[in-house]
Amino acid sequence: MHGRHELPWRKTDDPYKILVSEVMLQQTQVDRVIGFYEAFIKAYPTLKKLAAAPLKDVLRAWQGLGYNRRAKMLHEAAKRAAAEFGGKLPGTVEGLESLPGVGPYTARAVAAFSQNANEVFVETNIRTAVIHHFFPRKKEVSDAEIGAVLAKALPKGRAREWYAALMDYGSYLKRTGVKTNHRAKGYAKQAAFEGSYRQARGAILRALLTGPAKGDLLIGLLGAARRAQMRSALATLVKEGMVELRRGRFGLPS
Repeated sequence: MHGRHELPWRKTDDPYKILVSEVMLQQTQVDRVIGFYEAFIKAYPTLKKLAAAPLKDVLRAWQGLGYNRRAKMLHEAAKRAAAEFGGKLPGTVEGLESLPGVGPYTARAVAAFSQNANEVFVETNIRTAVIHHFFPRKKEVSDAEIGAVLAKALPKGRAREWYAALMDYGSYLKRTGVKTNHRAKGYAKQAAFEGSYRQARGAILRALLTGPAKGDLLIGLLGAARRAQMRSALATLVKEGMVELRRGRFGLPS
């Protein structure tokens, strides 16, 4: 049989584990995610375990994957579900969307892969496959147009199998040179990591994993030319609750 059946999140219908995989896969290549996913699930095998963990430990487990704000939102979603849904993820799309950081795509993907729910959602590989076959000459294709195709084609009761196959096919098309992303409405190429705000945020959080630090040290981590960017990144991390100021030093929340 063809397809990426070896992916660890393909071997479970646990909605929590599928949520972890979906959050990790946002803006990150599958090959990079696999190892992080397996280590994260080993550390936090259940939603209750994640909800009870200190944020600093969750950020440490996430370190190296990038986009660390995803870890905080996943942690907050787990805490909300533990408090309001009996330690389990809600069983409806609407309930899932009520959790921090869980948007329409993620909620529907979790429902489809964990419950075989007949939900329509669009991600990058699905987008590639549909544009390639249904809109071969159109210069700009919206997700609404792609969703309309999916709604007609979705085999009821087989969403899990169907979406996995469609994603794998889209991935195959990309590897063979099919490029359709530039024709997707709203497509924006990801900015380079070097010199980015993402890099600045990551440098600060990585430094704080070893313990609290003074602001001047953190702002100077990437050199004098980037101090203004680092100062802004530090202020944003504090505003988001990713970093706290205590007794003149910055540190990760407990």
